[in-house]
Amino acid sequence: MNQDYIKPNPWSLIEEGFETDRVKSSESLFSIGNGAMGQRANFEEYYSGDTFQGSYIAGVYYPDKTRVGWWKNGYPEYFAKVLNAPNWIGINIHVNEQALDLATCKKVTSFKRELNMKEGWYIRSFQATLPNDIEVKVDVQRFLSLDLDELGAIEYKLTVLNSDANIRMTPYIDSGITNEDSNWDDKFWNTTSVASIGNRAFIEAHTMKTNFATCTFMEATAEVNNQMIEVLELQDEELVVGCQFQHELKSNETITLTKYGGYTVSTNHKPSELIDAANHLLNEASGLGFEVLLKKQKQTWAAIWEMSDITIEGDVKAQQGIRFNIFQLNQTYLGKDSRLNIGPKGFTGEKYGGSTYWDTEAYCLPFYMATKNQEVAWSLLEYRYNHLEKAIENAKKLGFSYGAALYPMVTMNGEECHNEWEITFEEIHRNGAIAFAIYNYYRFTGDYSYIPEMGLEVLIGIARFWHQRANYSSKKKKFVILGVTGPNEYENNINNNWYTNYLAKWCIKYTLKQLQKVKDGYPVDYDRIIAHTKLTSDETDLWDEVASNMFFPFSKKHQIFLQQDGFLDKELIKVNDLAKSDRPINQKWSWDRILRSPYIKQADILQGFYLFEEDFSIEELEKHFDFYEPFTVHESSLSPCVHSIQAAKLGRMDQAYTFYLRTSRLDLDDYNKEVEEGLHITSMAGTWMSIVEGFGGMRVLEDKLCFTPQIPKQWKSYSFKVNFRNRIIKVSVSVDNTSFELTGQEEMSIRVNNQRVILLPGKQVNV
Repeated sequence: MNQDYIKPNPWSLIEEGFETDRVKSSESLFSIGNGAMGQRANFEEYYSGDTFQGSYIAGVYYPDKTRVGWWKNGYPEYFAKVLNAPNWIGINIHVNEQALDLATCKKVTSFKRELNMKEGWYIRSFQATLPNDIEVKVDVQRFLSLDLDELGAIEYKLTVLNSDANIRMTPYIDSGITNEDSNWDDKFWNTTSVASIGNRAFIEAHTMKTNFATCTFMEATAEVNNQMIEVLELQDEELVVGCQFQHELKSNETITLTKYGGYTVSTNHKPSELIDAANHLLNEASGLGFEVLLKKQKQTWAAIWEMSDITIEGDVKAQQGIRFNIFQLNQTYLGKDSRLNIGPKGFTGEKYGGSTYWDTEAYCLPFYMATKNQEVAWSLLEYRYNHLEKAIENAKKLGFSYGAALYPMVTMNGEECHNEWEITFEEIHRNGAIAFAIYNYYRFTGDYSYIPEMGLEVLIGIARFWHQRANYSSKKKKFVILGVTGPNEYENNINNNWYTNYLAKWCIKYTLKQLQKVKDGYPVDYDRIIAHTKLTSDETDLWDEVASNMFFPFSKKHQIFLQQDGFLDKELIKVNDLAKSDRPINQKWSWDRILRSPYIKQADILQGFYLFEEDFSIEELEKHFDFYEPFTVHESSLSPCVHSIQAAKLGRMDQAYTFYLRTSRLDLDDYNKEVEEGLHITSMAGTWMSIVEGFGGMRVLEDKLCFTPQIPKQWKSYSFKVNFRNRIIKVSVSVDNTSFELTGQEEMSIRVNNQRVILLPGKQVNV
């Protein structure tokens, strides 16, 4: 834990007191989004202190030219930047011509932020003494509408406390923005028109190269004592436009400014109709009004929480942590648009770039399958099918042929756009995550239709890649996979990463099974796929030879699989023997030193045991957990959740709870000293997994939903819901009892602690 200023609260994030050194962290933590756009919790009024301004539009990006010291064949030509979009929240405030700027105020008191996760709104309030000694009180509320997802709303109230004063409020929109992570300081946006009409303003701009056309828009009104204030038009500037309100405010009077803003984009509208679409939206918003829009926001969030909430009794910090994670996941992706995906920073920052990593399939898919419906999960799989041709192109650039597919490590449109060679070329296990997601979708939903319609072609491309990527070692008399990076990115360019080799074997075997199943049950689809892919039995025989003779490094001394061929050649000093001053090692050590160390950024072997746990005994898991966990530094956000699930399976609930708390409060407590860069959105799904699959022990075995529930000693009870094959099951676990409630029309058979239990609709069953 590196910070501890967020107040414990079951439904809200609360910060009290103004500290300049935590402004950027809070901008990340209090971020808001609605699946179509999002923004960091920047101040509406001007702030001259250290800040990271960020607003983002889903799917809009710029292909920033790769910046490397030494170009290698196969490098992606660009790194897809999540673009900082034109800013629509700005409201400049002047009091007797003195700018309101918290960085220059003589005193700031009663400062408070709250992000209400239950209802989906963000508020900020404070009192401040300006340099001219006038004291003001400010109360701001802001939200991004889930119902009108191109729209956001702000209500800004200012009260003068100690004298009469002239107040000038200037709401504006601004396209003069930049990305903090630009490689070459390129111009990302081209502003094509700036216009204002009364209390509305519009900026049309398109992205360079990718040519996404956007209209950033706003409307503002101001009132005092329920009397509207006349709007003053401003002269349009090249990149900034808005309007102005001026009023002689008496002491203790309040001026209220309401501002609507947002983006219309060419992905949803014709480029020539963006301003018309914005005007239509503003007409609807102003017709409804702030309070009605807010009421609708609360109702929509209530419906989301009805299905996705996890309740924890007796541990406020744990409760706050899981709800924060669930809230941010729903702010980032709601499944409305199959063209979109779940970026690792969501709408909270620019780091990593791209909108899609293997995190989606390995971590996020289970959350969305269980808390939404199978259509949302289908959309995530369809996203990958739509990118299959690009995956084949990616593989071809690296020398693979005949339809072999390598899905990108990072992408916006299916094309690889990650520019670190040890990731781009070598972290090929991402291919396995795609295939496993197809298997996982069918296992959980019972819907096989995706495989003959789309999935089998994806599996064939992936199997072809693994077949070509492996080579036969005459020394080992086995097939090996050389020069890779596993999930543990603290080992680069190593040979026979166990996790990668195991995935390759599994992917090929699974594809062969699905080929036979589709041939037997879906002959029309089978003939279409075979004709399109030109697959032959001779080729599949070669696949099977590779899978059946894959090499797995193993230590007879320790009776464990090795992460890679040379792991035991390292100096095996455990994490507990490291000085605290060396942590985190990714910020304290050279990369050379990290690569020579035994330290594990995130689980490799344990990740494999998690995905394929039916292939290994509990004794094997225990041996591998006891060997590798002491070397794991958990400097990947994806690491603690897997360890929590595995510790729970081993019955080590104290350890499982510690890992859970770390994954659920990774950002809230800033474990890795990087929260100001943005939140770890995709790993938040792992927090959900820690409770549902870890503590709840939920699995799908032999087509049945199974549970082995446990409870941390710190908790009195917890509960969650899952949507399993269109039947909703609520699971409630206490110290003495586990109960199940089924919503649906038919009874359902589950297994609890290896015993068969029949659930009847509307009736609680205690176990």
